[in-house]
Amino acid sequence: MNPTCPGPTLGIVGGGQLGRMLAEAASPLGVDVVVLDPTPDCPAARVADQIEGSFDDPEAVRELADRADAVTLEIELADPDLLSAVREEFDVPVNPSPDALRTIRDKLVQKRTFDEAGVPVPEFVAVDDAADLADSVERFDGCMLKARTGGYDGRGNLPVEPGDDYEAKLADVGAGEGGAMAEELIDFERELSVVAARGDGERRAFPVVENLHREEILRETVAPARCPEPVAERAREVALDTLDTLDGRGVFAMELFEVSEARSASETSSGERSDPRNRGGEVLVNEVAPRPHNSGHWSIEGATTSQFEQHVRAALGWPLGDATARAPTAMANVLGDVAEPRPARLDGVGNVLAAGDAHLHWYGKREARPLRKMGHLTLSDADADRDDLLARARRLRDGLTFEEDTA
Repeated sequence: MNPTCPGPTLGIVGGGQLGRMLAEAASPLGVDVVVLDPTPDCPAARVADQIEGSFDDPEAVRELADRADAVTLEIELADPDLLSAVREEFDVPVNPSPDALRTIRDKLVQKRTFDEAGVPVPEFVAVDDAADLADSVERFDGCMLKARTGGYDGRGNLPVEPGDDYEAKLADVGAGEGGAMAEELIDFERELSVVAARGDGERRAFPVVENLHREEILRETVAPARCPEPVAERAREVALDTLDTLDGRGVFAMELFEVSEARSASETSSGERSDPRNRGGEVLVNEVAPRPHNSGHWSIEGATTSQFEQHVRAALGWPLGDATARAPTAMANVLGDVAEPRPARLDGVGNVLAAGDAHLHWYGKREARPLRKMGHLTLSDADADRDDLLARARRLRDGLTFEEDTA
């Protein structure tokens, strides 16, 4: 697609905060955006046109494809079969490809695909019922149980220990008819991630970053990661190998574990011995997202080209931008600190603005819910220590609240 200004219209399946930030990044390029989302007045609707409808509504997806020059997604709940159908019917590019989405949205298929390609992954096994789960717990001495489909932001993942109620765990994880998978519990040094983009015949990888979680939700990201340089080099290599297993243009986010010890070969879910490259590496692939990712939000201020602009460029087949970091950056998520849902009103914003070098991003959600992602803030400083940046970002973030002042 030949870049022009004004540019084409990009259709996005999903209108949450990722869709909103994609539209914000598209606007300076002269690219109009239309999103498909079931939530009335979704976050992206304030900066893009909205088609109100479910992600698997054939007529709504057809309308999106009819109005767009290219289609992409910001959520894995998009229907790959439906996207394949409208790609053919409307002769509209769909990126990342429906095949890549089909692989990624099923976590068991995702892991098998990577394992067969020689990409290092934790040991895993399919789980269809409580007996399978009991076997997995015995095999791994405890495991991480994951719903194969539908999990998001930590939902659909549960640790399971010997003696737990396995039927209840399967119900709690929301396995349902889609089934589940079990993974060995990884004793990792750090969780890392790499956001990388594929365009037409080119790839760009952002710096390796470090993610800090609590209660299965990403709280902070430090860029670049505070890990040894050989680990960062290996993480980038693994991320690009992972990217090469998936089809289509766009941004992909590879979540990784940095492990401390060499690991011996073990059996795959099929019972066969895994490739030796899959065991003994210091970096393992946890999961992959076929879209911009929370761990890449730092790039808006911290990189030459943000992950959102990069995704817009890639989805349209335009030249990719420079993905190098401008400066060390810390990102902190702003989560709902409420006990019950309530109208969203964030207090303490003035302290963030007064910091001068802090940048606040509000997602436009009307309701604050417990631990719901409502926004984020970043701090970038070429001369700052990353530990200090992280500490400052946490202090500023912790000064924000959705709770009413009852004093």
